[in-house]
Amino acid sequence: MKKILVIGAFSLLAIAVQAQNYYVYVTAESEDEVSVIKFDGKKAETIKTIPVGVWPAENEGPHGITIAPDGKHWYLSMAHGNPYGTLYKYETGSDELVGSVQLGLFPASMQISPVTGLLYCVNFNLHGDMVPSSVSVVDVETMTELTQITTGAMPHGSRLSSDGMKHYSVAMMSGELFEIDALNLKVLRTLDLDEASKMAGMDHSMMDHSTMDHSKMGEEKKTAPKMDGIDHSKMDHSKMDHSGMDMPAMKHSTFKPTWVSPHPSKNLVYVAGNGSNEVLEIDADTWKVTRKFVTDKGPYNIDLSPDGKRMVVSYKTAAKTGVWDLESGKELARIDNSQKVTHGVSISSDSKFAFVSVEGIGDDPGMVDVIDLTTNKLIDTAYLGKQAGGIAFWKIER
Repeated sequence: MKKILVIGAFSLLAIAVQAQNYYVYVTAESEDEVSVIKFDGKKAETIKTIPVGVWPAENEGPHGITIAPDGKHWYLSMAHGNPYGTLYKYETGSDELVGSVQLGLFPASMQISPVTGLLYCVNFNLHGDMVPSSVSVVDVETMTELTQITTGAMPHGSRLSSDGMKHYSVAMMSGELFEIDALNLKVLRTLDLDEASKMAGMDHSMMDHSTMDHSKMGEEKKTAPKMDGIDHSKMDHSKMDHSGMDMPAMKHSTFKPTWVSPHPSKNLVYVAGNGSNEVLEIDADTWKVTRKFVTDKGPYNIDLSPDGKRMVVSYKTAAKTGVWDLESGKELARIDNSQKVTHGVSISSDSKFAFVSVEGIGDDPGMVDVIDLTTNKLIDTAYLGKQAGGIAFWKIER
C-alpha cells in the first residue's frame, strides 16, 4: 500500500512540474489586434483577441509591445496617427485600456526601466524624411511624455541594460548605436556601426607596421597651402565630395541596424545588421566590437535568454530563426519558420522557449512559432491576425 502511495505521489509531482502554461502578447499590425498566445509545453494557441485603436475606418498599425516589469500592465505603440502615433496602456489579464499619450512619428519598439519606472519608445519615422528622429520618454503612471531625445534616422530596437541605467537603440538608416543615460535622459555615446563592422573584419595582427614611414606623418598639415585669398564664389561645389564633411544630409547605412539587445549579466550589447547579414557583439566598456556573428539573410530582431547562454535571431529575409551559443559563438540551429517574413523574438523567463512572430505575405495569417531551446526544434505554431509583429513574453503559470 505504501509503495502505491509513493508511486502516486511521484506521479502527481511529475504532473505538477510539467503543468506549466506560457503566455505571450503579440500584435497583428494589419488587423489592429493584439492576441494572447497560450503554450502548454506542446500546443500553442490564440486564446484571446483584443481589438485596439480608435479609428474603425483606418488601419492604425499596432507595432511595438512591452510588459511592465511588475507584469501588471502592457503597453502598445500604434504607429499611425494624425500625424503622430500613440502609446496605449492596458491592464494585463483583463486587457482593459487605462491610458494613452501621443508620441512622435511612427512610434515603434519600447521598454520600461525597473529603476526609473520610465518607458523609452523610439519614434521610427517610417514615412518621414531621412532626418534624425527621437526616443520618447514617458512617465507611465500619469501617461505623460516627459521629453524626446534626438538620436538618428529611423531609430529602432529600444532596449535597456540589465541594471536599467542605460538605454540602447539603433538608427537603421544612419547606421548608429546610441547609448542614453536612463536617469539624465541624455545621449552618452554614439557608435558608427558601418565603420565598426569594417574594423571588426580587419586582421590587424597581419599588418606589417615596420614598413610604414611614420616620420612624415603630419607633414601635410604643416605644409598645406593656405586658403586665404581664394574666391570660393567661383568654385563649382556641385563636383565636390561632401561625404566626409559634417553636413545636414545623412548617410544611408549599408549595415542597416534594426535591433539591439544588452546581455542579461555582462556589459555587452548585440546589434543586428539587417543589411550586412551579421550580428555584432559590442563591449559597452570599451565601446568596440569584440565578436562578429555571420548570419543568414536579413537578421532583424534579437533576444537573449535570461540565463545568458543563448542568442536567438530572426532572419526576416530568409524566413528562418537562428539559435546561437554565446559561449562558443557557434550557431546551433537555423530553423525554417512556418511561412515568409520572420519578425520578432521573445524568450520565456525560464530560458526554455523562444516565441517568434511571423508576418506572412498578403492575406496570409500571422503566426507565432514556438522553438524549444533545449532541442532547437520548432514545436508548434499559433495563428492570429495578418502581419504578426511586436511580441512580448508575459508569464509562466503553473
